[in-house]
Amino acid sequence: MILTLVRGSDSGNGYRERVQAAFFDLDKTVIAKAALMAFGRPLHDAGYISRWLVLRSLYGQLVFRYFGADEARMKKIREASLRLSKGWDQAKVTALVRETLTEVIEPIVYEEALDLIDSHRAAGHRIFIVSASPAEIVTPLAQYLGVDSTISTRPEIDDEGRYTGRVEFYAYGPYKAVAMRELAMSDGIDLAESFAYSDSITDLPMLEAVGHPIAVNPDRDLRRVATERGWEIRTFESTVALKTRRHVRPVAIGSGTVAVAGVAAATWWFLRRAKDTRRFASWR
Repeated sequence: MILTLVRGSDSGNGYRERVQAAFFDLDKTVIAKAALMAFGRPLHDAGYISRWLVLRSLYGQLVFRYFGADEARMKKIREASLRLSKGWDQAKVTALVRETLTEVIEPIVYEEALDLIDSHRAAGHRIFIVSASPAEIVTPLAQYLGVDSTISTRPEIDDEGRYTGRVEFYAYGPYKAVAMRELAMSDGIDLAESFAYSDSITDLPMLEAVGHPIAVNPDRDLRRVATERGWEIRTFESTVALKTRRHVRPVAIGSGTVAVAGVAAATWWFLRRAKDTRRFASWR
């Protein structure tokens, strides 16, 4: 917590409280997969998408994981998701996410992220999950992780409670930073003393908005920027089930750089196999 002098304040001593915050990107930062793709199986089982689309999402996840996601690629993913979800009932999707949350998320949560969340909480920092995924996924997932505050995409809903295929707010790239600055103004958050964690170059504005940017499992472009600017780089790689965490194990906040190991051979093998998924189109 920081006390900031406010000239002309009516607060007696002329100071007001300003708090520190920690902003965590979700995909590849808190969880090991893209949230939308992680729910591919439950959506398929509920009849929302075909097996062919599940396979395509797996291929897209591999590309995203190992080659990063530029603005054009993210735009294509967003537009495809919006087309796909048009007409879905929001209440049913929300219920599906909550029903399958433990099954889907338990195996893919990074223990290192949970340790950092615990550490920031112990330090009295406000914690936010910041994600381009829709609120119907991000909000219950954040609550499951013990994080109360989120910034996420808000899809447009029609009068019948169904997705229109448009968005009210897209929590992506520069818009994440805009939302963070609005929160700083309304909630008294000192961004210069706050932290942000992300894996993607598309979140550069989010990282630049705070005084303590940390690149986590960074893609190639973000690693280059982080190295050039002397930002901390961390590797998250251990997943853990929440029910097995018996105690809080705080880790150092804002210190140390961890090297990232390569997995190129496995990557290319999977990508080659992914190209053959078209032969499974008959599953539709």
